[in-house]
Amino acid sequence: MQMVNLPQSLSMNTPFGGPTSSNPTAAGAPANKDRKMASAEHLVLDLSNPDLRENALLELSKKRELFQDLAPLLWNSFGTIAALLQEIVSIYPVLSPPNLTPAQSNRVCNALALLQCVASHPDTRMLFLNAHIPLYLYPFLNTTSKSRPFEYLRLTSLGVIGALVKVDDTEVISFLLSTEIIPLCLRTMEMGSELSKTVATFIVQKILLDDVGLDYICTTAERFFAVGRVLGNMVAALAEQPSSRLLKHIIRCYLRLSDNPRACDALRSCLPDMLRDATFSTCLREDQTTRRWLQQLLHNVGVNRVPTLQAGGGFDHMLVN
Repeated sequence: MQMVNLPQSLSMNTPFGGPTSSNPTAAGAPANKDRKMASAEHLVLDLSNPDLRENALLELSKKRELFQDLAPLLWNSFGTIAALLQEIVSIYPVLSPPNLTPAQSNRVCNALALLQCVASHPDTRMLFLNAHIPLYLYPFLNTTSKSRPFEYLRLTSLGVIGALVKVDDTEVISFLLSTEIIPLCLRTMEMGSELSKTVATFIVQKILLDDVGLDYICTTAERFFAVGRVLGNMVAALAEQPSSRLLKHIIRCYLRLSDNPRACDALRSCLPDMLRDATFSTCLREDQTTRRWLQQLLHNVGVNRVPTLQAGGGFDHMLVN
């Protein structure tokens, strides 16, 4: 893996704005890039100053897509990750009882956006994971208040976990499973906004798509039932308020579960009726991929079986390991 060197201005007294060229036309693009990085470096240094941090968080989170290699800069610069973690820990006291203000939520979400940048970058992803930084976000996912500041906090925290699972990596999945991410995702899938539910379901989908994740969820009836019950409740809710994007992730989760023989056997009796009939035909009309997944799911579980959506129905097959 190529090592990314720290920009010179973080270790030496290079003039702000970077070196200039005697030929502005020839050096136009590099000079513009240098100016952007100098700006990023200046803002990253500001994160270590409590008086300048709030503005630096705002500016960096707004412009993070413009700054190439911002993640290594954040990770390798002195005190920066500690400053971001300080922002996160500082709002723990207002989580319970829930007293998070919109201003507090916006500020910590700007810090989370920078951590998502670190979680997304190939040079910093595993460093981020090995430092167990996702654990600092779990208290946010454990909240139940449906107020806007808390919803924004959960959604942004899920975005960091989503960035980790976006790249298929068994080590990432194993870490998340060992830290009990599934119950936290299930909680959001039950009570979050449509967008939060979608991101949480995407995370569960990516975990299931890894063999380690599928085995983990299908090892015990309790785990399978916990996931199956939440997916079933979401399908019922979508019949009232359709969302093709959320439905796509739910169907993909069910399809992946059907790859496990015992889970497939259980799904024969607990797959929601609404996925077997025409309830979502309009919702899926334009989505050929999801229609194909649903057809494959119904083929796997056998469409001619009469479903019984009773609590625990079909899970008795899984009680023997």
